[in-house]
Amino acid sequence: MMRFKKKKVRKQRGSTYHGWGRGASHHKGAGNRGGRGRAGTGKRADAKKPSFWKEPTGKRGFTSKSRMAMKAINLVDVYDNLAEWVNKGFASKTAAGYDVDLKKAGYDKLLGTGEAGEFKEKLFIITDFASINSVAKVKEAGGEVKVLKTIVKKEKKKPVKHKKAENSEKADEVEAGQKEEPEEN
Repeated sequence: MMRFKKKKVRKQRGSTYHGWGRGASHHKGAGNRGGRGRAGTGKRADAKKPSFWKEPTGKRGFTSKSRMAMKAINLVDVYDNLAEWVNKGFASKTAAGYDVDLKKAGYDKLLGTGEAGEFKEKLFIITDFASINSVAKVKEAGGEVKVLKTIVKKEKKKPVKHKKAENSEKADEVEAGQKEEPEEN
C-alpha cells in the first residue's frame, strides 16, 4: 500500500486560495492579459489584432461643456405638419393665420429650407432660436417669428503688448533725442 505525503502549505496559510487551483483568482493581473485596454494588441500573432483593425487609434477631439443640443426643424416641415399640429394643440388657427409654438412641438430652432413661394399661409411662430433665412421667409409670406433666446458669441481678445516694453522703448527714444539736441547746440 502506497502512502501519500501531505503537501506543505505553510507559506500559503492565511491567503484565500492555496495553489493555482482556481485560475481566475490567481491570474487576474494586467500582466497575464498582456496589458490593460488596447495594450498588447500586437502580441501573440493575431490574438487580439482583428478586433481593433477597424477602430482608429489616438485621441479624438473633446466634448465642450457649454455645448447645447438643439433639435431643429425646417420651415417646409412646419408647413407640412401644420394640420397635424393643430389637432395636437401645438398650433392654432386664427383669423390672421396660424400661431405655432415650436417648443410645444419639441423643437428648439427654426431653419429656412424651402422656396419662399411655397409658403402661402401666414405663420406667427414662437421659438427659442431661428435662422436669418427662416425669419425673412416667414416675413415675406406676411407672418412673424418671435425669437425668445439668442446666442451671444464671445469675441476673441487681441493680444496686448506689454506696456513696460512700449514705455521703455519710448523712454529710450526720448533720452536719445534729448542727448543729441544739447550736443548740437
